[in-house]
Amino acid sequence: MSNFYCEYCGVKASSISSLTINSCPRHPLGNSKGKHKLYEGSEKSKYSCKYCGTSASSISSLTINSCPRHPNGNSKGKHAPTL
Repeated sequence: MSNFYCEYCGVKASSISSLTINSCPRHPLGNSKGKHKLYEGSEKSKYSCKYCGTSASSISSLTINSCPRHPNGNSKGKHAPTL
């Protein structure tokens, strides 16, 4: 059985529909101002930020912090996992 993860916060769900139906606390528009977004990459032992290369053991651990090289400006967005 596959797991499905949110690209913004790393929450895990058993189906795409159960993931994308709920609001995401780390959505780029603000806390719960949008739905979870499906992470389309594979499960990994380490996840890296596509903007700065920082790595973490989970999407949740990666996306909790601000990224110094985010396209919106220094620390104006969270780390985003590479596919």
